[in-house]
Amino acid sequence: MASIELQSVSIEFPVYNVNARSFKKDFLRLATGGTVAETTKQHVVVNALSNINLSLNHGDQVGLIGHNGAGKSTLLRLLAKIYEPTHGRMQAEGHISPMLSLSHGIEAEFTGYENIILRGTLLGLSRKEIAEQIKEIADLTGLGDYLAMPLRTYSSGMIVRLSFAISASIKPDILLIDEIFGAGDANFMEKAREKMVSLLDQSSIVVMANHSDDLIREFCNKAIVLDSGKVKYIGPVDTAFDIYYGR
Repeated sequence: MASIELQSVSIEFPVYNVNARSFKKDFLRLATGGTVAETTKQHVVVNALSNINLSLNHGDQVGLIGHNGAGKSTLLRLLAKIYEPTHGRMQAEGHISPMLSLSHGIEAEFTGYENIILRGTLLGLSRKEIAEQIKEIADLTGLGDYLAMPLRTYSSGMIVRLSFAISASIKPDILLIDEIFGAGDANFMEKAREKMVSLLDQSSIVVMANHSDDLIREFCNKAIVLDSGKVKYIGPVDTAFDIYYGR
């Protein structure tokens, strides 16, 4: 059974060769999230996440709510094991599949089909699993003969369609999503939504960040409000939005 447990987890990023004057501190806060603590004139520490306690279990579909720089992406990267806790402890049971960057594992000189194999492999799919799903992936992209051409001939929207279709071929226990909606024509977006609903239904735990309140209300059964790298609230989605908007 999939589960995630965070106990007093904090993440700190030391930033060197920076004059820690106020405007630099403000810039770092906006760029990275969390808070900035001054240590020396050439060394500041970004407290990206502070003392996070979190327990997620089977059936939890969690939306992350917060302004830019609140720590949403940092938390997702922690759960994906891209970042290690500076303090505290994290334990996760189950296969984790992060959909955090649609550009990861994409090569401009490779064809669409070659990129399906490359990105699928990076997402943890075997060659057999990729071969079994390649027609479904190709159909979802809607790119037709372009899949035999190198990505440098694609528009940015075509690359997003290919990347999303590959990412949506995974069958995870724990699914992590960071702002993957929002590109493509109406026909593609409808197919993408149907695929995402299927993917969410197959996942034991989902944690997603999205600036669309409607998407979080539609797909999530609880929410976390983050503010300056700290958890302000965990609970029902409607209450989370009330707290976030100060209602």
